[in-house]
Amino acid sequence: MQAAEDAWNTRDPERVAGAYTEDSQWRNRTEFFTGREAIKEFLRRKWARELDYRLMKELWCFSGNRISVRFEYEWHDAQGQWYRTHGNEHWEFDDDGLMRRRDMSANDYPISESERRYRG
Repeated sequence: MQAAEDAWNTRDPERVAGAYTEDSQWRNRTEFFTGREAIKEFLRRKWARELDYRLMKELWCFSGNRISVRFEYEWHDAQGQWYRTHGNEHWEFDDDGLMRRRDMSANDYPISESERRYRG
């Protein structure tokens, strides 16, 4: 989980996508897609919109090859409005430790710059 948080905080789609199987299945809010190339494209779009993104993940529970995490992250848009996004992810891994399924639900809400929790 810490490795995932660290990778996502680099905002490097290539590095992040390397943790997923070639045919990894994703649900991210209302988007459904499959495969590393689709993951990279999604992350490029995400981080072009969510500027100065900073993430925190926390283990919720695990069993066998499945993990659930809660997360919060902060970002701002091109106009400078800060947001905090919080939600849950469910992960399923293959026998080699790569993530083959990621299911994410989240909510965004505006915050002021002074309300930020995650910096650096």
